[in-house]
Amino acid sequence: MNRRDRLRELDLLRFAAAMAVVLYHFTGFGGSGPWPEPAREVFPGLGEFTRYGYLGVDLFFMISGFVILMSAWNRGPGEFGISRVTRLMPAYWASVLLGAVIYLVFGLGKGVPGLVVPNLTMLQGGLGLPNVDAVYWTLWVELHFYFLVALLAARGITYRSCLVFMAAWLLLGVFADEAENKFLQVMLVPTWSPYFIAGMALYLIHRFGPTLLLWGYVAAAWLLATHWAAWRTDVAFKGADETVASAAVAGIFLVMILVATGRLSWLRWRGLTVLGALTYPLYLTHSQIALPLLDRAYPSLDRWTALALVTAVSLLAAYAMYRLVERPGQAWLRRRLKDSLAALRSVPEREQPARPGDGAADGPADGAPPAVPAPRPADADLVGTAGRPGGAG
Repeated sequence: MNRRDRLRELDLLRFAAAMAVVLYHFTGFGGSGPWPEPAREVFPGLGEFTRYGYLGVDLFFMISGFVILMSAWNRGPGEFGISRVTRLMPAYWASVLLGAVIYLVFGLGKGVPGLVVPNLTMLQGGLGLPNVDAVYWTLWVELHFYFLVALLAARGITYRSCLVFMAAWLLLGVFADEAENKFLQVMLVPTWSPYFIAGMALYLIHRFGPTLLLWGYVAAAWLLATHWAAWRTDVAFKGADETVASAAVAGIFLVMILVATGRLSWLRWRGLTVLGALTYPLYLTHSQIALPLLDRAYPSLDRWTALALVTAVSLLAAYAMYRLVERPGQAWLRRRLKDSLAALRSVPEREQPARPGDGAADGPADGAPPAVPAPRPADADLVGTAGRPGGAG
């Protein structure tokens, strides 16, 4: 299959997902947000549509399944870990510190000193601590996926190992819910795993071509994703229409199928790469920027002008973070982490201590002849290799 080095259609989809979340927070959110009253009340007409912008996260996760498997292919767990740390952490650290500054200067948000340090680890979700910004919860879900993919990379990423991995993850997640096993539910995140699994299956379709088995994975993931989307309308997004949410999930699967099968390959505008680069910093910072800005701009400005202003400033801030923080921060961090990995691999493993009777100093027992090695089978070198997985590690 002829594959381009960069799928710019994914850059466009990532940006669209981020903008869906931005518009959800700015115009469709029903709770306490950046406006003096709920955003959905400020924009009652628009809010009826943008209230479903939270499903941009679902699209993010499916894109992640596709892209992360693509980036992990032919990499071991060390290289994969470096790629994830350098991709996520510079902008994330800057976002956490921005939240702290906004809290200290304006008294807004959750950037209290006691939260900043644990939030800098990105592990606060597992510690049961609040996020400096509510959007960080998705990063904790992503870390679950990265950990599982790192295990897969240690095993060796091949077409066959991916099929086994996806089947095990999907079924074990269902079993974990059936058994109400808290540990497995935490490890396997079954409410979100269908999106990651579908993204992985679609990458295999993109890389190797479609098969009935791979479409079966996509179909099973879609059914589970639809179930969980309906569940969230009852639990977390009350008032949302279950039918609309289910249709949106189907649309997410459809557009990713178009990507995997090359139907969107005509999207080649280089500017899409820039939009893709803005996605992560825009997602991280838009809520924090909106708090002090709208606190001073609205209602002095009418709602539409204030919305245009906060959206434009959020995009400009995302571009500034990309150019001034992400690019230099990633280059600096990647170089040093690669040096650390090289140093780790250059250190010889410690020799195992000799067991009694194994060393030459022990010698044969008094009067006993030296041990004679048993004849070695001619095919001894082949023993145990038939089932070894192929592919890169």
